[in-house]
Amino acid sequence: MSSLDLAQGATTTRQKLAQDYGGSPYGGGIVPANQSKNIFVFSDPAAGEEHDYTFDGRADDDEYGVLYLYTGAGQGPENQQMTDRNRSLLNHVQAGRDVHLFVADGTLPGSDTVIQRYIGQVIVDPVQPYEERWTRIDGKPGRRLYVFRLRPAPGVTLALTAKDTMQVAPATEALMVPPAAEEPASASATAVATEQHGTDSTIADITGGPRTVLRREGRLTTAFKAHLEAHGHVVYRFQIPVAGERGALLTDLYDETDNVLYEAKGKATRDHVRMAIGQLLDYRRLIEVPDGLRLAVLLPEEPTADLRELLEAEKIALVTQTAEGGFAGFPLSAASA
Repeated sequence: MSSLDLAQGATTTRQKLAQDYGGSPYGGGIVPANQSKNIFVFSDPAAGEEHDYTFDGRADDDEYGVLYLYTGAGQGPENQQMTDRNRSLLNHVQAGRDVHLFVADGTLPGSDTVIQRYIGQVIVDPVQPYEERWTRIDGKPGRRLYVFRLRPAPGVTLALTAKDTMQVAPATEALMVPPAAEEPASASATAVATEQHGTDSTIADITGGPRTVLRREGRLTTAFKAHLEAHGHVVYRFQIPVAGERGALLTDLYDETDNVLYEAKGKATRDHVRMAIGQLLDYRRLIEVPDGLRLAVLLPEEPTADLRELLEAEKIALVTQTAEGGFAGFPLSAASA
């Protein structure tokens, strides 16, 4: 049962919510309501455009079902930080707070008061809580944003409409951005048991699996980034909105010094290696870099001989982490040029 006595699809105002459940009626899109143990998330894609980002809205469904993206708190000009209200949203599960999503839906007649349409109760995705994104200013990265990945709470079908869907990108414009910041310590990966299955269900019960692989991949990427920088290399990645599609692709590491694009995977299995190959070939079509770009797969261990042959046949280099914490295959050999 929802902790909010409000029908999904119904409208209200921030002032009315504050009166009934606590929390501030003014400012900020993430509002903890301490007296009722809720967190209210107010999404307003039109306001996001005013602050140079357009990442809010319902993204394309994935294998886990419905996904709503929401840009965190902090209007700039500095990078957003995973502190205060952003951290309260990230850690809502272990804090025992329910999260409720609202979308701006016009204003009250003769007033500047924004009408808030109630979408439903959500949870922060326990597999991948957020993505880093960057604003674009004059073709260059502006500031880092934390874009939260929200899912329906167990048993909830969100009252989303067609107008809540993210807009598609008007053009394909790869943006070279700094590598990801290290993931902040968080226990928000607590598994959430699903009560239903299907398009509008939340994530299935996850005790490891995808999240374990994702974190292993993140640690591998962070370690290799440090390794590259220790050797004096300049490292970036690419954020790529694709014309006609929602959201944006985000590569792993691009070594500008050696003109190498790396795709990291948390496991050295066939499925992961094949996925890495496909991603690299796709990215190569979409980015503009100096001639002679090389592609490489970064793995936590050696794959099988057949997979090594596959990579060699596709002229994709292989770098693996060693037991001692180093990286075999780096620097790339001349044969991979």
